[in-house]
Amino acid sequence: MVFANIEYLFLLLLLIPYIIWYIMKRKNNEATLQISDARVYAHTPKSYKNYLLHMPFMLRIVALALIIVVLARPQTTDSWQNSEIEGIDIMLAIDVSTSMLAEDLKPNRLEAAKDVAAEFINGRPNDNIGLTLFASESFTQCPLTVDHAVLLNLFQSIKSGIIEDGTAVGMGIANAVTRLKDSKAKSKVIILLTDGTNNRGEISPLTAAEIAKSFGIRVYTIGVGTNGMAPYPYPVGNTIQYVNMPVEIDEKTLTQIATTTEGNYFRATSNSKLKEVYGEIDKLERTKLNVKEYSKRQEEYRWFALAAFLCVLLEILLRNSILKKIP
Repeated sequence: MVFANIEYLFLLLLLIPYIIWYIMKRKNNEATLQISDARVYAHTPKSYKNYLLHMPFMLRIVALALIIVVLARPQTTDSWQNSEIEGIDIMLAIDVSTSMLAEDLKPNRLEAAKDVAAEFINGRPNDNIGLTLFASESFTQCPLTVDHAVLLNLFQSIKSGIIEDGTAVGMGIANAVTRLKDSKAKSKVIILLTDGTNNRGEISPLTAAEIAKSFGIRVYTIGVGTNGMAPYPYPVGNTIQYVNMPVEIDEKTLTQIATTTEGNYFRATSNSKLKEVYGEIDKLERTKLNVKEYSKRQEEYRWFALAAFLCVLLEILLRNSILKKIP
């Protein structure tokens, strides 16, 4: 708590001579009724009024002190500090084609990508982050938002098969660009994760990269999948059989996309490598924003004024009822 007019608190010193005056006055007072010997009253029980005799004066002192505090204008203030926060706009573009069900990453590529992306989101509370999904076409699962709880909740509904199968890398980038192109953020980023080669869509990956570049958007591309062959679950009747499928990632195109937009290409061959990739992107994309210190204050005199009023009221009631003097 702070005081807007702290100099008024010096008035509290005036209460000291007032208290001394009251004590001296009580000592010099003569009894209204004088008797020759008071020993006969020595064992007379004291009335409760004896204990309340000085209560009006104490209430008056407290009321005066509270009034002085009111004049000093007590205020509460929030504690703010000069600090730097980091915030950028990020769109995640995740491949949900059926090949993402391959289990060279555990439990499979898609689930591993979801887990690591969720961890990445939790580590960037100041960013606007959105989500685009693509297979044969692309759609926005979640627009840019700082409400990461909503975004992470939508992650639960990501699964392979919700879009016709295929890999439209260019459409995935283009869809993410539409969400970022009007952003006022200093830094705009797309993180694209795929495990295949572009084979669908009306926009080629390199054309989409040029569009992203024109809007000042960097694209980080991630090729996910081990080298060689990967076990792919294939349904046969009521059972699942695993077939080893070749891992075909168009690393050349993904590298060109990243180079065109001044981003980087990464290869994630395991869960740990995928986590390292997101960690590297996290280090690369940090924008410092200076936050100036300011103070939000709120007047708090009301409770002191109310307490002073109650003290004055109680003093008046005592003087005119229990402790009333008869001339």
